[in-house]
Amino acid sequence: MDYDIHRASRHCAATGRELAEGETFYSVLMPDKQGWQRLDYSAQAWAGPPEGALGWWQARMPSRESKRAQLAPNDVLLEYFLDLARQPAEADAQYVLALLLVRRRVLRLEDTETDAAGRNVLVLYNPRDEATYRVNERTLDENQTAEIQARLSQLLFANAS
Repeated sequence: MDYDIHRASRHCAATGRELAEGETFYSVLMPDKQGWQRLDYSAQAWAGPPEGALGWWQARMPSRESKRAQLAPNDVLLEYFLDLARQPAEADAQYVLALLLVRRRVLRLEDTETDAAGRNVLVLYNPRDEATYRVNERTLDENQTAEIQARLSQLLFANAS
């Protein structure tokens, strides 16, 4: 499923005050008639997530001049995905990158199979070259996820800090 979630509004939903660069704020996802609505709250106005919120998170307001990180081109992402497939020790990173490629619609999730060991395997299809890939589903803890995200950010994003 794809959801169209807007960027931070730069204004507190409770007070209407503009959020300053570098200021901590909270965002929530609320259902509305069109699907989902994002609401941002200053730390001072935050009293916890409203009733019915799907999710919420804390962030820091970026500067208006800061450049948004640019993800590498799809061909580069796919080549790195294939490179990771040749390295069994990189199975966790390949799984995370596979999810990103599905999100970006480079690969399409066709099916989920179960291998001989009883593990779930994602069956991914690349419509560009009509190739099919199989990636073992992984269960990652918080530390593993953070480490993989940091490594992929350094490799695959321009302007990443």
